[in-house]
Amino acid sequence: MAEIQLRNVSKRWGTFVGVDNFDLTIADREFLVLLGPSGCGKTTTMRMIAGLEDPTEGQITIGGKVVNDLEPKDRDVAMVFQSYALYPNMNVYENIRFPLKVRGVDPTTHDDKVRRASAMVELDEFLDRKPAELSGGQRQRVALARAIVREPNVFLMDEPLSNLDAKLRVSTRAQIKNLSHELAVTTIYVTHDQIEAMTLADRVVVMQKGVVQQVGSPTEIYDRPANTFVASFIGSPAMNLIDGEMTGGSFSAPHTRIDGLAAADGAVTLGFRAEDAQVAEGGQITAPIYTLELLGDATMVTVRIRGALVSVKADKSFRAQIGETVSIRIPTDHCHLFDAATGARIGD
Repeated sequence: MAEIQLRNVSKRWGTFVGVDNFDLTIADREFLVLLGPSGCGKTTTMRMIAGLEDPTEGQITIGGKVVNDLEPKDRDVAMVFQSYALYPNMNVYENIRFPLKVRGVDPTTHDDKVRRASAMVELDEFLDRKPAELSGGQRQRVALARAIVREPNVFLMDEPLSNLDAKLRVSTRAQIKNLSHELAVTTIYVTHDQIEAMTLADRVVVMQKGVVQQVGSPTEIYDRPANTFVASFIGSPAMNLIDGEMTGGSFSAPHTRIDGLAAADGAVTLGFRAEDAQVAEGGQITAPIYTLELLGDATMVTVRIRGALVSVKADKSFRAQIGETVSIRIPTDHCHLFDAATGARIGD
């Protein structure tokens, strides 16, 4: 049992607040992703769980046991770092085996444990090689195997794919997803990449400037962002956001008028996703094309409204010229409204 509880956890250095009042229960065997831009407090939160940072305030429990005063080695967690942190003088086998030696595990069990871990990440043919002879993806898999061999109660992964190229990120991400299903161990994963968060997580915690903005499943956060920050951070492309005015149930902005919306009169921000709109006659947005991008499966059409770039996915066969006027239709049930002053979501 490795339920993790963070109760009103904060971390400050002088007047600088790294994490502010983080309060969350992470279920046993859950895969939780801490997501946000650099400096948002996600790595600091993980380091406090690991015992590498002491919280200024609050309480952390793992498996029902308060761990605030425990050393990292006594918390039964295994970390996978962005930098791999392998020993260059040891081959892959010995790198994977090292945690067993340090923790005094029965030597007669080492070989079985190492080979089981290496098989899980498909490293059997590389066990005799040194880290310098491996690719970045292979080195990251060694780091994963070294964490697996510990058989910990909790995995902590700090941006483990950041040093990999795009193709390797995709394949290693799939491997981590499969491993999390096979091992069924509570996992906390830190990333600034929203695609990793959406594809890996059971739940996502979106953070900004040390404060939790929203907690929910990937679908909940994508479909119902709590505020404009979450809306602008989740999605590729991010949600379109247009500043405008509500008057009598109609939203208006330059080149834009959308009727049939439920919000009080006044300044609001309208949001919608590129895939929820379409290029069609009689749309609510009529504006000149700012740019076109051919994506293979679609054509991304972008217009400019009040300085904001607004994109819509058109059919892959769509062709037009920059500067040509285009009409964009948005179903009202795919429109999101946010308070212009606070950024908070309006409505349920």
